[in-house]
Amino acid sequence: MSAGLALNPALRNLPVYQPGRPIEEVARELNLPASEIIKLASNENPLGPSPAALAAMRRVLAQLHLYPDGNAFYLKQKLAEKLAVPTANLILGNGSNEIIEFVGHALMRPGVDVIVSQYCFAVYPIITHLFGANLIAVPAKNYGHDLPAMLNAITPQTQVMFVANPNNPTGTLAPRQEVMRLIKEVPSRVLLVMDEAYLEFLDDPVDLLPLIRAGEKPNLLLMRTFSKIFGLAGLRLGYGIGHAELVAALEKVRQPFNINALVQAGALAALDDAGHIANTRANNKAGLQFFTQAFSELGLEHVPSAANFILVRVGNGQRVFNELQKLGVIARPMAGYQLPEWIRISVGTPDENRRCLSALQNALASA
Repeated sequence: MSAGLALNPALRNLPVYQPGRPIEEVARELNLPASEIIKLASNENPLGPSPAALAAMRRVLAQLHLYPDGNAFYLKQKLAEKLAVPTANLILGNGSNEIIEFVGHALMRPGVDVIVSQYCFAVYPIITHLFGANLIAVPAKNYGHDLPAMLNAITPQTQVMFVANPNNPTGTLAPRQEVMRLIKEVPSRVLLVMDEAYLEFLDDPVDLLPLIRAGEKPNLLLMRTFSKIFGLAGLRLGYGIGHAELVAALEKVRQPFNINALVQAGALAALDDAGHIANTRANNKAGLQFFTQAFSELGLEHVPSAANFILVRVGNGQRVFNELQKLGVIARPMAGYQLPEWIRISVGTPDENRRCLSALQNALASA
């Protein structure tokens, strides 16, 4: 740099996370009315936030001149009650991304190996490189995790392994027996981070909470989020569930007041909004069926999804993405995930799904 600043050398080749494009940005760029653009790029809840959460947040607006509860007492109590774990097993983050960063602070440094799967969530490698650790990416199996191969990839220097189940961006679900074998056989010196951001969309998920309750796996950390099924992505709230000693260590690197007052009020109310959760699950199931059937009829290769999005092969992913934008539909190109021929489409409302499919057919026809 011209100023001669001695920047951290880890920043030199560190990639920058590229989120789904905002509606307003696309509207400005393409001179389109923002009201006519739909965003199916970021796995957001198309039904919007929980109405109960909106009402709860309105009630705290007059108190925003006060700092929030730094320990989020009531939110932790409610979460602990829902999960049947002590509050000492919970840590809250500004999105799950911050939980991943806590893990980086606690366990990553030069000389440490971190294991991920090919086509993993982009933030795992970013945090690994940020802390100077060595990334081991295990080749995927059918676009998903090859858990036996990931076990075999463990080295004497391995300290962290990330597994997203269901996986983002591919939507794949690891077999139950392979998950349990992984948890059983991963060495106690390796922290296994199970990212369960999309768990609530599953009809019969692998329940790992009993292992936390029993204290059997001090090297297991579960991550969950309010961004998906609860529809609170704009608030940024994720949480980790782990052994009390691990959580206590992660708390040492958590910034004060990282969970603001609006977040705490909204999340607390959303946890009890069973109707919103049920409606979201039903909408998502129908949307996945719609896209799966449509892609099969069109002869488009796609990955069966257990999440709230679907990955489809369209040829030149960037070109199709660009054409969709011109038609007012924002999807997600996958070149940054080593999948340049694919795009990822989040499940929307029925009308949004139909509009997206029509736009995709037009985009493909213009190739």
